[in-house]
Amino acid sequence: MKPLLSEQEKNRTIYWDKFDPFVELRMGWRASMMRHLFHILPGQSILEIGGGNGKFTQVLAQATRGECKITSIVFSREYLDNKKNLACSNVDTLYMDMFPGSLVDRKFDCVVAQDMLEKNTATDFLYIVKSLIKPGGSLLLFEPNSWNPYYRIRRTIRKILPVDWKRPSEGVLLNRLQVFSVLSEIGYAKINVLPYDFLYSPIPKFLVWPAKNMSIIMENCPYLRNLAGSLYIWAQNPAFENHKELTVDLCEHPMFFKKVSFIIPCHNEEMNIKSLVKNLKDFYDRYIFEIIIVDDNSKDRTAEITEALVKEDSRIRLIKRVPPNGVGRALRDGLKKAKGEYILIMDSDFQHIIPEMRDLFDVVAKGADVAVGSRFSRDSVLVKYDFTKIIANRFFHILANLFLGRHFRDISNNLKIFRREVIEKITIESDDFAANAETGLKPLLLGYNVKEVPISWINRSVDMGVSSFKVFKTGPNYFKILLKLVWRRIIGKL
Repeated sequence: MKPLLSEQEKNRTIYWDKFDPFVELRMGWRASMMRHLFHILPGQSILEIGGGNGKFTQVLAQATRGECKITSIVFSREYLDNKKNLACSNVDTLYMDMFPGSLVDRKFDCVVAQDMLEKNTATDFLYIVKSLIKPGGSLLLFEPNSWNPYYRIRRTIRKILPVDWKRPSEGVLLNRLQVFSVLSEIGYAKINVLPYDFLYSPIPKFLVWPAKNMSIIMENCPYLRNLAGSLYIWAQNPAFENHKELTVDLCEHPMFFKKVSFIIPCHNEEMNIKSLVKNLKDFYDRYIFEIIIVDDNSKDRTAEITEALVKEDSRIRLIKRVPPNGVGRALRDGLKKAKGEYILIMDSDFQHIIPEMRDLFDVVAKGADVAVGSRFSRDSVLVKYDFTKIIANRFFHILANLFLGRHFRDISNNLKIFRREVIEKITIESDDFAANAETGLKPLLLGYNVKEVPISWINRSVDMGVSSFKVFKTGPNYFKILLKLVWRRIIGKL
């Protein structure tokens, strides 16, 4: 297997060095994506297979803030010499003439590889990799998109004519069914194979801007997404039944100690509320002044579960609303009761991205008045998001940018941190989900410093229940509030 892995590593590195005009952008995106997709925490261990000349290794070390131990294995001694020059104290580079070699008894939280699958050795390779992943740990592979018609045509022509396409990293890929079959047979779980990255040769450099800004739409559009240049293959080594998730104290800024009010509107969230509160306490206990659960007329045991949590921790508060329902109404009620110097609003199904809220606190600590978690940054991760919602969201933000003369990508996401003075200056008028747009647009129009921060968004799993958001019912209200705010701006009555 080692000769084939060495050849794959060498071919890919040659391509990056000589023929890929977008390699620096691509490496940055992939490193950021990996961090967000796996919610990587300080102290976790990462294995990079086939690190080559270190282009990805270095940006991965930066993306993880130098807080994770990265082991990068190479299959050529020339790459070992190159990577010794990396200015990353948290990176160990190992040369291997046999895989897994000296790693045979080691385990890692995350494993990443790029362009390393080869059809004849894929099963053995993925089996060995699984043995290197801790229970509950994850695998991420970036591979050329074998379903891309352009690549299919190239491979066909290369068989007929001696044409040099200057892309030595193509390799021989498995098709989608084979990927799922091989991974599931080996014992991987939570397998996803998704299109990724429309910025590849022969796309000219002048199309960088539209490719970057349209990528979210193209990667999620049926049929069009088959034209992506790459795939990312994401899988997990199943955890044991008694497996405990790693938790780390992420409270770095004394300015937030015991000063943050977390406001969480809930409607039929009995499946999520307990784990959500636990995760908040595990990661941000020193920041918490109060956690306000606003039960928006749930028909399940949301209130009952919250009442039990209140008895365990006096910082947890329950607001039980009376009909009519509505996110806007729930936010208004929660904000009226909040007493913290900083206010964080979030949805109850954001439990898995709680580690990423660290970046929002960082932005406010640096001087921002409002920090917004953006699902639509190029560095964000969007998995299984309804395409109709994507189109509606993008259309709303295009109009909002044009009408207001500002540049923002996802001001309507309900994950935001405010300084108290901002909350005291805005009034939520919408009763439904359109309130999420208000809480983003009004601070902007009032002149506050609003910063967006890339986050991940992964659709609810079966054990998290069903969202009550309906795009055709609620969507028009987003545009109504936008037009209302535009008109007030025109007449000077914001």
